[in-house]
Amino acid sequence: MATAIDSDQKLHLVFGGELQDLDGVRFRDIKNLDIVGIFPDYATAQAAWRAKAQATVDSAQTRYFVVHLHRLLEPQVP
Repeated sequence: MATAIDSDQKLHLVFGGELQDLDGVRFRDIKNLDIVGIFPDYATAQAAWRAKAQATVDSAQTRYFVVHLHRLLEPQVP
């Protein structure tokens, strides 16, 4: 059975929403965050992030982020 340490998956979460202000990362309504998905590698996550960011370019308050889940799951692995 493979462990998380043995896995070569580099999971990434893409999500976003409307920020309270442009100077921070505090969401206006966390119940309505847009969870785009979890992706198997950074390149795929970046493509999803880029598509969502470009689709919301007219909304200055809306931001999307890529979270490196693999770093949270395996903090000792670079």
